Amino acid sequence: MGRAGEFFGARRIAGGSERKMILTWLSLYDALLAAALMAAGIVSAHYEMTPPYRGFQIFLIGFFFATIAFIFGVISIFVTSSAARRAGRPRAILGTILALALTAPVLIVVSRHRAIPINDLTTDALDPPQFVAASDLPANRGRSMGYDPRFAAIQHIAYPALEPLRLPGTPDEVYQRVEIMAGEIPDWHITRNDPKTRELEGVATSALFKFKDDFIIEVRPGEGGMSVVEMRSKSRDGVSDLGANYDRIMSFWRIAKAGPQSAPPGTAQVQP
Repeated sequence: MGRAGEFFGARRIAGGSERKMILTWLSLYDALLAAALMAAGIVSAHYEMTPPYRGFQIFLIGFFFATIAFIFGVISIFVTSSAARRAGRPRAILGTILALALTAPVLIVVSRHRAIPINDLTTDALDPPQFVAASDLPANRGRSMGYDPRFAAIQHIAYPALEPLRLPGTPDEVYQRVEIMAGEIPDWHITRNDPKTRELEGVATSALFKFKDDFIIEVRPGEGGMSVVEMRSKSRDGVSDLGANYDRIMSFWRIAKAGPQSAPPGTAQVQP
């Protein structure tokens, strides 16, 4: 019985050790799977092999596996601290490093832009610019393009710095400058340019996943020789935009303050 007990005891110890060593393989394999999924999501969306949101979903699945790989990796580093299990430590370290490299950039972006439940921002919540051309685009058919008044309170708290831009000059003069500047932005596709109403619409495409957001810029009369530039930017996908619309508006405000890089009479032409 003594030897039998020692035998089965040794088997139990060995079995427990093997199970712990499995974590090192899971950490590495999950990290590699995560890298493949995240890359597949980005590539498929970027090259329009899948819709942007589908590619983003694949990317998120990869991020989930990367998180699991990181957890397994950290545990594996601890369980391979003994000499008997030291052989699995390189796998644990490699899996942990790879998982961290995959998850860290995502976590940084999320920490910088909270997942605020709003994807439609305007510089004038009481009288927001209204889309015209965007409503006729095939991608927006059946989708409400009106501004949800419930967003006003959310954006006031989340983005207190969001406000109209005031520029010197008559509305017509300011609109001419605005349309030139809008036409100079590479990832903006102009869909409507109306000098009579001083309104300009377009579609902005994100660099990575090729998400398409609709935007409208409107120039209104101001006081004291100033004109007021209003802007609204609305995402087509998701409940939260992770700050994309806010960044777009604030980025254009910086460009507008600097002035157009091209001289008139060039204007932003409606692109086919």
